[in-house]
Amino acid sequence: MDYKASTLELIGNTPLVKLNKLSQGIDALVLAKMESLNPGGSVKDRIGVSMINAAEREGRLKPGGTVVEATSGNTGIGLALVCAVRGYKAIFVMTDKCSVEKIRYLKAMGADVVVVPVSAKPDSPDHYVNTARRIAKETPSALLVFQYGNPENPEAHYRTTGPELWEQTAGRITHFVAGLGTGGTISGVGRYLKEKNPGVRIIGADPYGSVFKSFKETGRLLEATPYLVEGIGQEVIPENVHMKYVDEIINVTDRDAFQTARRLAREEGIFCGGSTGTIAWAALQLARGLNKDAVVIFIVCDTGERYLSKFHSDEWMKEKRMLGREKMTLGLLIQLKPSETTPALVSVLPTDIVTDALQLMNSHGLSQLPVLDQNNSVGSIREGRLMAKLLKNRDLLRAPVSEVMEKGFPVVQEDIGVETAMKHLKDSPAILIEEYGRIVGIVTRYDVLDVQP
Repeated sequence: MDYKASTLELIGNTPLVKLNKLSQGIDALVLAKMESLNPGGSVKDRIGVSMINAAEREGRLKPGGTVVEATSGNTGIGLALVCAVRGYKAIFVMTDKCSVEKIRYLKAMGADVVVVPVSAKPDSPDHYVNTARRIAKETPSALLVFQYGNPENPEAHYRTTGPELWEQTAGRITHFVAGLGTGGTISGVGRYLKEKNPGVRIIGADPYGSVFKSFKETGRLLEATPYLVEGIGQEVIPENVHMKYVDEIINVTDRDAFQTARRLAREEGIFCGGSTGTIAWAALQLARGLNKDAVVIFIVCDTGERYLSKFHSDEWMKEKRMLGREKMTLGLLIQLKPSETTPALVSVLPTDIVTDALQLMNSHGLSQLPVLDQNNSVGSIREGRLMAKLLKNRDLLRAPVSEVMEKGFPVVQEDIGVETAMKHLKDSPAILIEEYGRIVGIVTRYDVLDVQP
C-alpha cells in the first residue's frame, strides 16, 4: 500500500507551472512554484515543520508544550499543522489587518488567536511580536518560535526549496523572484542557487510602504507607511533577511498586486493571495526585458481562499477604489450598487397611471424610470421633462404613462465594460442592462462617475 504517515510528509516537492496568458509577448519562460499546494496551503508549511523539528531536537519544545508565534497567518497555519499532528497547544498573535479567513482557519485547527492593532509600533507593548513574546514568557512550557530570527526558517528553504528548483529546471534557472517578509524564502533559496551558479539573479518583490527597497539601495531604514497586501514587506529588517543574496528589489503597488492575483486566478487557474500577486507582477516586469534563454521562477505563496473577504471580493476592491473602469463590466457594476433601499431595476408599464409612476419615483428617490413592456424598453420617464408637461396640463396626472413617456433607454449586454458603456451615456442619461435575454438593471451617468478611473 502507498500512503503517508501523516500530512507532514506531504510538505514540499511542489510542481512548477508555466504561465501562458499573462506571459504573452514575453520571450522568457515564466514559471510558478506552486507552494499553495502544500497541505497547509502555503510556502510556510516548510518552515513550520523545520522550526518545530529543530526545537524538539534541541529540547526547547517537549511533549505537552505550547507553541507561540507572531504571524500574518500562513506561518501560524504551518505551525498549527505540526501542532495538530504532534499534540502541542498553539497560540498565535495576529494584527487586525489579517483576513478573517486566516483567523478562522487557525481556530478551526484548534489554535488560540490573539488579535492586536496593526497600528502598534515595533517599540509598543501592543505590537504583535512583543505581544507574542509576553505570552510565551507568561505561559508554562511555551516556545516562542520567532520566524523572523529563527535560523531554521532560511535553512528549510536552503535544504528543500532551492534544491527542488535546481533539479526541476535542470540547472537552467536564471532568475528567482520572491517576497521579503521574514526573509526565509529569499535568503535560503538565494543562498543555495548562488552556490550552484553565482550568475542566478535573486529578485525581491516588495510593497510600496515597506522598508526593504530603500534599505537595500541606501542602507538607511526609513519609516514604513501603510499598505494593504498581507504577509509581505516589513517596517524593520528581520534577522533572516540576508541582503547579500538579494540582487535587486522591485516595488509593487497594492493595486498591481491585487489585480495580478485576480488575473492569475481567472486566466491561469492559479488561485493565490496578494503577496503572490506582488511577486508575479515583479516577475513579469522583469521577464519583459529578458530573452528566450531566461527561466524566471516566482513563488506562489499561498491560496486565494484566505482572501475571499478581501481582494478576491469585488465589493472590497470597489470599496478600496481598485476596480478601474477598464476592469469593471456593467453586470458587475449593478451588482455592486447599494441595494438596501432601491432594487437594481425599478420600472413602469406604459399602461400605468402617471400619478403612480411619480409616487414610485419619489419613494425611491429616482429622477428617471424606464418604461418596459414584456421585457422590452419602449420608453422612459424623466422627472424634469415630465414636470414641464404637467405644469402645462395637470390632467396628464391621470393619463397613462404612454402619453407622456420619452424615448426608451438603450439596452446593452451585461458583459460590456464601463468604458464602452460611457459612449452610450453621452447620448442617454441611463442605459438598461440585459443578461441572458432579460433586462436586469439600470446604470446612470452618476453610477459610472463613481467608478475609479
